Formats: sequence, structure tokens, C-alpha cells
Amino acid sequence: MLLLHPTPKTIDFVRELVGFDTVSRHSNLDLIHWIRDYLAGLGVDSSLIFDETKLKANLFATIGPNDVPGYVLSGHTDVVPVDGQDWATNPFEVVERDGRLFGRGTSDMKSFIAVVLASVPQFLRAELHAPIHLAFSYDEEVGCRGVPSLLDFIRSKQVRPQLCIVGEPTDMKVVIAHKGSKRYRCVVRGHECHSALADRGVNAIEAACELVSRLKSIARRKTTQGPFDCEFDPPYTTVHTGVIQGGTALNIVPKHCSFEFEFRHIPEDDPLILLEELKSYAHATLEPEMHSVNPDTGIEFSLKSQLAGLSTPDADEGVSLAKALSQSATAGKISFGTEGGLFQAAGIPTVVCGPGSIDQAHKPDEWITLEQIALCEGFIGRLAGHLSRHF
Repeated sequence: MLLLHPTPKTIDFVRELVGFDTVSRHSNLDLIHWIRDYLAGLGVDSSLIFDETKLKANLFATIGPNDVPGYVLSGHTDVVPVDGQDWATNPFEVVERDGRLFGRGTSDMKSFIAVVLASVPQFLRAELHAPIHLAFSYDEEVGCRGVPSLLDFIRSKQVRPQLCIVGEPTDMKVVIAHKGSKRYRCVVRGHECHSALADRGVNAIEAACELVSRLKSIARRKTTQGPFDCEFDPPYTTVHTGVIQGGTALNIVPKHCSFEFEFRHIPEDDPLILLEELKSYAHATLEPEMHSVNPDTGIEFSLKSQLAGLSTPDADEGVSLAKALSQSATAGKISFGTEGGLFQAAGIPTVVCGPGSIDQAHKPDEWITLEQIALCEGFIGRLAGHLSRHF
């Protein structure tokens, strides 16, 4: 069987984009300016929407008429860190091997952006009767922080887009729904003392661990009691604790401990009910015991970030178009989040469809197959053909 292969031009774009270290904690301006300059060289103007620090920016550009509803191609420019991961090669230098491209962001999701940028000359030649909008955002990996200002910019335009295609890795399968997420931070204030007199202190780490254990109990309950939606994998709300910090020395009862946790919830489940269950345990069970030793102890919760879920009706015209472009008769659901829910909340029908697999994202030696990139080229090419005045 002959495998599809992307154009050398697209591969060059992947190499360029991966070469920019756009880990979320860093500025993305070098990459954004590079894209702006490339588009300018083709006669396409870009608008940059900066964050408050002026160190990060979204980019928005329109190809085609601006007085009719168009199509948004949305992608994020940031990537997750490589710290502590055992990479066989430089994460920010693409290596081609065995039909794959290795590098941070190859799957999530710079290959999609590369295909879109490489296709701009095709968009221009097509003389589009409806516009294609390029919408590249910052800080998606840390809560889609850039998208709200990008959407504000889109709202300021006269005509609302009729479809947004988010190019997150779905193996080029059309996705019409994904889970929402809420991420929280819990801070436990204990009372320090010498560990030889541990009964006179309040151990913040131990209290935090009881809360983490409670979260694990909720997670186990979800796996057996649901609610369930079998089109998601896994088909229930997941509960996860990912970061914990506390303590200074083994012979000191720790005064401080914090941890971060998240709910990734299906539409039928309310994460606020789960949070209230945890809070009730903290305030009604743990805090009274803590206060009996020292009244200045306590437990506090704060929302770190949240991501709206996505649920686009299968009968939507945009879904039908996306299926045709992907040459597929079906649409599915995914468990990871995207900016798609924010676009939908802004009144823009949204689907997710992009090259690569989420199974390869966020891992050392992240990779994408050349065939996936070629399939994305076909998808974007068919979109250009669909919108061409020559079609």
C-alpha cells in the first residue's frame, strides 16, 4: 500500500515552527512575527492581539472577502514543556525517521498550522467567494488564555464566521464534542512545630493527602457509577491530581501544602457538585480537627482555569462540510479540551479536526506521521476548492 506523503514545502514549515521554543511560559512573539512577515510577503495583512505584558500575541488574518461569513482555521502556537523528559533528540529540531517527524509540537499542533500556512498561496489563487480566517492563539496549554481576546477581536468585525475548524490532533477525524474542564488549587495552612511534638502541630501535608485521597474516591466512583457517555474515551468524568508541594524538613511539622487538581467532565455531569463535595469534607470534617489545635489553620480553594466543553449538533451544516472535507461519514467525541468550546460559546459553530494523535502529545519524542500531514493537506485543499470562485 502506497502511503501519502506531504509536500516538501509543508515539511519545511513544520521544521520552522517547531524550531521556535514556544513553551507556554515563554514569549511566542518570534514565531508570531515570523508568520506575520511570511503572510505580508504574500500580500496578506495580519492583526496582532497582545496580552497585557506585550510578550505574547494572537494573530488573526483574513484571506478573501471580508463582507460575508467565512471559515476560521484555529490553532495554538504554544507547546508544553520538555523539562524532565528523556528525549532522544533536540525537542526543538525536527528529525525525520521511519515516516515520522519527531519534535515538540509536531502532533500538538504545529503541523496543522504548517499545513495552513503552506496552503495560503493556494487560497490566494482560488479567489475565494467566502473568506478563510487564520486564528493563531497563545497559552492554550495553560487554559486557553489567549482565545478570549482573539474572540473579542472577531466580534468587532461586521460579519460572524459560519464555522470554526480547530486543528487539534484527531487523526483527521471530525470531532463535534469534547469534555469541559475545571482546574483548581487547594492551599492547606497548618501549624509548625518540632516533629518530636507532632501532636501539638497541624500537619498540612497530611490534611492535603486526605483531600487527595477523597478526590481519588470520587474518581473511583465515577468509573463505576457514572454518569456515562460511551462516545467519550473514557466514557465518564475523570478526576486528577497533578501537582503537590509542601514541607521544608523532615523534623518540622509542615505549615503549608498546596495541590492542584482537575475535573474533565462529560456534558451530563456538573463538576461544581463534585467540588462542593470536596469542600464539604474539608470544612466540616478536616477543619474542625485542625482548629482544635490552632484556629489560624484552614483550607482554601481557588479556580485556576476552566475550559468550556464543546457540543455541536451532528446535523449542523458545518459538520456536514467537515465530513465531506475529511471524506468521512461520521463524527465523534474526544476527552481532551480545546478552544472549540469558547468559539461555540461565541456563537460560531465549531468542529475539531487535525493531523496527528493525542496519544503522542505531551510526551518525550513526540511525533506525527507524514501520512497524517498529507491527509491534512488534502482536507485544507478541498476547503479551498469548496470556497473557490472557480469551483
